[in-house]
Amino acid sequence: MTQSRWARRAATDAAMTWLCGLAVAVTLVPLVSLLWMVVARGASALSWSFLTSLPKPVGEVGGGVGNGIIGSALLLGLAATIGLPVGIGAGLFLAARGDGTAGRTVRFLAEILAGVPSVVAGLAVYALLVRPMHRFSALAGSLALAILMVPMLARGTEETVRMVPRDLFEASLGLGVAEWKSGLLIVARTAAGGITTAVCLALARAAGETAPLLFTALGNQFWNLRPDQPTASLPVLIFNYAVSPYPDWQKQAWGAALLLLVLVGVLNAAARLATRGRFAGGGR
Repeated sequence: MTQSRWARRAATDAAMTWLCGLAVAVTLVPLVSLLWMVVARGASALSWSFLTSLPKPVGEVGGGVGNGIIGSALLLGLAATIGLPVGIGAGLFLAARGDGTAGRTVRFLAEILAGVPSVVAGLAVYALLVRPMHRFSALAGSLALAILMVPMLARGTEETVRMVPRDLFEASLGLGVAEWKSGLLIVARTAAGGITTAVCLALARAAGETAPLLFTALGNQFWNLRPDQPTASLPVLIFNYAVSPYPDWQKQAWGAALLLLVLVGVLNAAARLATRGRFAGGGR
């Protein structure tokens, strides 16, 4: 009886292992095929001129996405400037006072923002900022991206800080350090690896958003570093080129998609590396 029971368990374990492996393979097929398609079609469009040149007028062959690269960097930089203090601060507050009325309110608002479609964030910023300014701008686009980043930052920061041993915080208080300094200099530094992970993941999501930028930053065919002017971005450029009837623009869309894929991959890899030092602290 014992041997037959172990045999059934071994057979069940083998069957479930095989089914899990099959599920992984089925999941990887569309992912690998998509990655291969982007790499195969986008690699031929990459060149130094493609990375540094402005788009050509309609009908002319050549050009590049240099303004889109600079514009995406500008948008992500402004979005990080706006969103990081708010998101990380909200996460620290939720970790420290999340059980109170104010904490529950902040958590409820963060969950609502997490479920808001990106296009709705773009429309909200359009109504609140674009229309009063009477122009599209990089500032409006970065604000829309920051709105999308805040709930991810708040949730990731809260979960990471809650994993820090409470004894560190209490020991700091026992030494006479102020509560806000203990939270910022002791707890936050200890959880720096996890917070960095949340930052990288939030930036990766913002880097690939297209819908909110169509209503806020719009686009620009020229170089722009002014936050109060419309600016180009890789996601919008990919959208415009992909739906165009011109083969050269469609080829450039694949190249820009490969660039964006590499950017998001680098950010996710940075998040994985930061996770290894989740409790390494910033003082080593």
